[in-house]
Amino acid sequence: MAHPSDIEIAQSAAPRPIAEVAGELGIGPGHLEPYGRYKAKVGLGVLDDGPAPDGKLILVTAMTPTPAGEGKTTTTVGFADALSRLGRRPVVALREPSLGPVFGVKGGAAGGGYAQVVPMEDINLHFTGDLHAVGAANNLLAAMLDNHIHQGNALGVDARSITWRRCVDMNDRQLRSVVDGLGGCANGTPREDGFDITVASEVMAVLCLAGSPADLRERLARVVVAYDRAGAPVTAGDLKAAGAMAALLKDALSPNLVQTLEGTPALVHGGPFANIAHGCNSVTATRMALSLGDYAVTEAGFGADLGAEKFLDIKCRMAGLVPDAVVVVATVRALKHHGGVRREDLGAEDLDALKKGLPNLLRHVENITEVYGLPCAVAVNQFPTDTPAELRLVEDRCRELDVSVARSEVWAKGGEGGLALAEEVVRLAGQQSDFTFSYPDWLSIEEKLHTIATRIYRADGIDLTPQAKEQAKTLEELGFGGLPVCVAKTQYSFSDDPALLGAPTGFRVTVRNLKVSAGAGFIVALTGDVMTMPGLPKAPAAERIDVDASGRINGLF
Repeated sequence: MAHPSDIEIAQSAAPRPIAEVAGELGIGPGHLEPYGRYKAKVGLGVLDDGPAPDGKLILVTAMTPTPAGEGKTTTTVGFADALSRLGRRPVVALREPSLGPVFGVKGGAAGGGYAQVVPMEDINLHFTGDLHAVGAANNLLAAMLDNHIHQGNALGVDARSITWRRCVDMNDRQLRSVVDGLGGCANGTPREDGFDITVASEVMAVLCLAGSPADLRERLARVVVAYDRAGAPVTAGDLKAAGAMAALLKDALSPNLVQTLEGTPALVHGGPFANIAHGCNSVTATRMALSLGDYAVTEAGFGADLGAEKFLDIKCRMAGLVPDAVVVVATVRALKHHGGVRREDLGAEDLDALKKGLPNLLRHVENITEVYGLPCAVAVNQFPTDTPAELRLVEDRCRELDVSVARSEVWAKGGEGGLALAEEVVRLAGQQSDFTFSYPDWLSIEEKLHTIATRIYRADGIDLTPQAKEQAKTLEELGFGGLPVCVAKTQYSFSDDPALLGAPTGFRVTVRNLKVSAGAGFIVALTGDVMTMPGLPKAPAAERIDVDASGRINGLF
């Protein structure tokens, strides 16, 4: 008998009314704005009226991912359900899915099997409209910039220096590079332009890092959109756009409350990608989870070299957060992939390939424990094709190196399948840590990039293109040198080359472009061939998503 699909499992669940979930957290009606019966916005006043954020913070990250997926969100959700079964009071804090990967490769990003957040169809599609608000605010700023130029350009904007791009929440390679403003003087000024995916917009990063409505507006005002003819930055504040942008984002600033299949509260808020943005859910949702529960379980996108590095070096630096423990998700399938096995052969036992792939996982663990000084556990997300010998090999190798490891069967068993992992992480979270960032603030932009590349990726060094060298010099002259750096890099390798699997050495990382996200508060470094607008695959997941005659959605997975 075939196992039910993720959406079939989710649609057969009987979630509790969201007011009931909120009530158990101590959130009264005055702080709750329902969006239907099973989702709601939680007002920021909860942070003012509730207890100080003093729960334990657990970060879930992963080894270098593969196109097959490693189940990081599934593990996060099931682990939180397991904590509930142990008598703890966890609150999950996740990112919102983007329509791009939902219709592209993933087909859904709300967990899987019996470890999901619901209502999964809503979460995976329009949800409460946050991503649409981000897109609207981004594109309002773009429209006001071009209108300013059309109406006389009082600020002296150099049209060749415009850095602000439009965005859309869809994988659409056709929009990466465009020419707009065609059709005569009445239709604007012709220029080269382009689109990013909404989750790569700086507005998304601002939303996720802002601590209050006032902070949101101040950050938006600092956003640099272009430079004038003298080389000085032109900001959203200069264009008088920050107030209207903040108005569009007012509701989006409040976290969204939903629940897992087992009724564990979950705050799903913000959605920057980790390969092209900073990859973490909102600071507001994380703080709220720490205030409402005794464990806040959050995740960072892709592998620990991307999402976890940015969570620790950017989010924790800005918000004053310190994780109590880190979980690194691994799968036998992914380890064999990094050992050289083709995707179609991953279901066959291959101990030799597994041994070759294990250094990838162990390098991520070493970064967490030795670079950042945090307690770490490996969660082996178990698949039906994993053999006992393969699972034993992973566990034995971890234990030989004194690495905590536990199997996770949450996809098939929900919280029950994560009890061993939960018990181990509770133990680790009670230990003292010696948390440090991977680099100090006072390093130059180039030195920060070199430090990340050599300490986290284990590269021999970095190479800045002539353009990037000039950009670094200019940004430091403008006073942005003290900001942390956000590296945009392929998710499929420690290097900037997706073909270099495992734990590569002897490579260098090429930085081809640098730009300041002054509102977010970091420098973005584009490496390799990474793009801020993904494309759809040959057979996109959208082809399998449909609505039946009764209005029931199917095909999400």
